[in-house]
Amino acid sequence: MDKVRVGIMSFAHMHAASYAECLKNISNAEFAGIYDDNAKRGKEMAKRFGVKFFSTEKKFFAEKLDGVIICSENSKHLLMTEAAAKAKVHILCEKPISVNLKDGNKMITAAQKAGVKLMTAFPCRFIPSVVKARRVLDSGEIGRILAVKATNHGSMPGGWFTEKKFSGGGAVMDHTVHVADLLRWFVRREVRTVYAEIDKSIYNMKIDDCGTLLFEFENGVFASLDPSWSRPKSFPIWGDVTMDIIGEKGNIYIDAFSEVIDVYDDKAGKHTCRSWGSNADLGLVKNFVEMILYNRTPFISGYDGIKAMEVALGAYESAAKKKVVELPLK
Repeated sequence: MDKVRVGIMSFAHMHAASYAECLKNISNAEFAGIYDDNAKRGKEMAKRFGVKFFSTEKKFFAEKLDGVIICSENSKHLLMTEAAAKAKVHILCEKPISVNLKDGNKMITAAQKAGVKLMTAFPCRFIPSVVKARRVLDSGEIGRILAVKATNHGSMPGGWFTEKKFSGGGAVMDHTVHVADLLRWFVRREVRTVYAEIDKSIYNMKIDDCGTLLFEFENGVFASLDPSWSRPKSFPIWGDVTMDIIGEKGNIYIDAFSEVIDVYDDKAGKHTCRSWGSNADLGLVKNFVEMILYNRTPFISGYDGIKAMEVALGAYESAAKKKVVELPLK
């Protein structure tokens, strides 16, 4: 196999366009086409990226694909994963992996039974400052991790993200999973307990837009997270990922999105960030392509996706019950 043929299933999620650009710029990947249950959107994206649009999954999988990137609404991840697994196609699924543990576990089972690989899209693992922090932590330079203070702020994305039947949850579901995955990767342990305060106090919607999470890992590491959609409309939708990591012998501060030029456009009425540095999405998609090409184990597995989502689900349960919740959830 010289080139890996990859298609994209749905452009419902805003990350799909970035992944498409990445596929066009990876020498050993071929962007084979787009399937979207929203034909208008799918045709527009196919024209934009110069690839074929397929109106049905049957026609899409007839293209002899090696891999697919699923960027649908969260609630559709299961059905699309099952379709891809049935077609014997490897899968990169946008985060969160699903909207509940039952569907997430079905996704893993479908991939295992079909003999295909399921990878979860957590691009933050490819940000240079994050990679360096992991390396420093593994070296023992700052000693044992004691505590972490993290944020993942942004503006409210709108659309289906604010409809629970499609998203599974609001800001807490949307933004907890990125940080939960990084912390699991750093600490190398699972989250043991979660306590959360969650509210709808910013946008007056039916879904949560802000919250604070406190969680403890199996080895006693304590972490806090603010995953709120607390930034104004003019702010970038994905505003930041920051971490203060407190160790026995030193601290690490991560500002994951600092390699940008801030652009303030009065005509657009929105602040945008133009990257001058690394491209985490490119790292993610390239890793997925090489996973298929060289028959590697997924760097970020479906199980990783489930354990990150479980922290968010545990936060919702904690907020509802107004008490600390133990993981894994029953």
